[in-house]
Amino acid sequence: MLLERLEEQEVEHRAVRNAQCGQPTSEYEHIRKKIDNGVTELWYYISAQIDRNMKDLPQEKRKEFEKILENAGHQKRSILTDVYNLSRHDNYDAWREQESEDLKALVKRRLNYLQNPKDCSKAKKIVCNLNKGCGYGCQVHHVAYCMIVAYATERTLILESKGWRYSRGGWETVFQPLSTTCDTRSGEETIRWTDPQKQSFQEAQVVEMPIIDGLHPRPRFLPLAIPEDLSERLIRIHGDPFVWWMGQIMTFIMRPQAELETELESAKKKLGFQSPIVGVHVRRTDKVGTEAAFHAIGEYMVHVEEYYQKLMRRQEVPVKRVYLATDDDNLLPQAKQQYPDYVFISDNDISKSASVGSRYSEHALRGVITDIHFLSRCNYLVCTFSSQVCRVGYELMQELHIDASSYFHSLDDIYYYGGQNGHNQIALYPHAAQGNNEISFQPGDLIGVAGNHWDGYSKGTNRKLGTQSGLYPSYKVENKVEIAKMPTYREADSYDAKT
Repeated sequence: MLLERLEEQEVEHRAVRNAQCGQPTSEYEHIRKKIDNGVTELWYYISAQIDRNMKDLPQEKRKEFEKILENAGHQKRSILTDVYNLSRHDNYDAWREQESEDLKALVKRRLNYLQNPKDCSKAKKIVCNLNKGCGYGCQVHHVAYCMIVAYATERTLILESKGWRYSRGGWETVFQPLSTTCDTRSGEETIRWTDPQKQSFQEAQVVEMPIIDGLHPRPRFLPLAIPEDLSERLIRIHGDPFVWWMGQIMTFIMRPQAELETELESAKKKLGFQSPIVGVHVRRTDKVGTEAAFHAIGEYMVHVEEYYQKLMRRQEVPVKRVYLATDDDNLLPQAKQQYPDYVFISDNDISKSASVGSRYSEHALRGVITDIHFLSRCNYLVCTFSSQVCRVGYELMQELHIDASSYFHSLDDIYYYGGQNGHNQIALYPHAAQGNNEISFQPGDLIGVAGNHWDGYSKGTNRKLGTQSGLYPSYKVENKVEIAKMPTYREADSYDAKT
């Protein structure tokens, strides 16, 4: 009891200190985000149960339940609007804005310091080959993984990209070089990846990286981990700290060349891209039936309309815009015909270039970069997270907001990073399985999550009890933030001044 009281007093004292400094406590920020997520999960459960149970009802009875669902939807939006307004009237906005900018500037400074050693001939390096046998989104994530490893091992990343399947000139035909002082892999000793704790790794000047799927041993700093020295600040300010971390990595490696930047600005004016706008990414062609299921445009538009219904409680919305990115060039006219109340913004030439027969070309490359760029600048995303293109857009979105972790709806997967270490959740409340298809757990149990069914239930495994997977109420758990020791880059604090 004494220990519990001392802990309560420390929380109270910390709250007073933070309030005096104009800062929210971690507990306050955590609870605020938890309420928002809890209301959303409750809505998933109620709407899924009503939909499921009214299918066999007579027409008149179905209309009655549809009205109940409509009224419940209004109440849900009201609660979420109140939660949103709470964060706008708690007098912490200035702190959140400054803290977000400070963290972004810190990571950028560290990456610039790491990637621009004074003497390239002596610098320790990680070598990464861009030509992984997969599509654009997958290859960009491959570069990001190499950048994370470089950061975590304090080595300059050398990206080998000549002969890239999208552009023979390599990465720098569209993006700025990762370094202005060091772009050669030369060094006294080159080894393949091994345990970073081994002396051979620490002494070797150059380390060649395999793809993430073939990495062994697998260090703790791989996705979904964040740097330990930033963890407390990130957990307080962001709803999904790893997504924020990935957003910084992606923003750094994908800095556009001046020519590409001009093209993107020109496309913005030509398309009439402006806020508010919802990004919809529909992946068809080779993905359907192999990596993802077919989803009709109506499945996406339900969530687009939901976004605008919530937004209209906070501001006037004279035009409901949708940025449509797709590899199906028949979808744009279909969407316009089915949803005349929306203004669809899209470039059908990009859709045509994204077809299987022509996607590996520089024209197609600039098309997918354009789509990702505008998806990341939308106010909300509706897509399938089974697509790496949408996940890249979501990651880049984090750079443009204080916390955009909830600015999406995925029709299939939860967010993940291909080749990641395990995605774990921590049980908050006890749950007793209510059937053979569910799992049980107690508070504190570690749950390996496989996915969210978006109906109030997730699927996963209680790691304490074994390997059997099953369903469980999503609200009874929360994501475990993975934290790993990484360099703190004290020398980078004065990097800008030196250069």
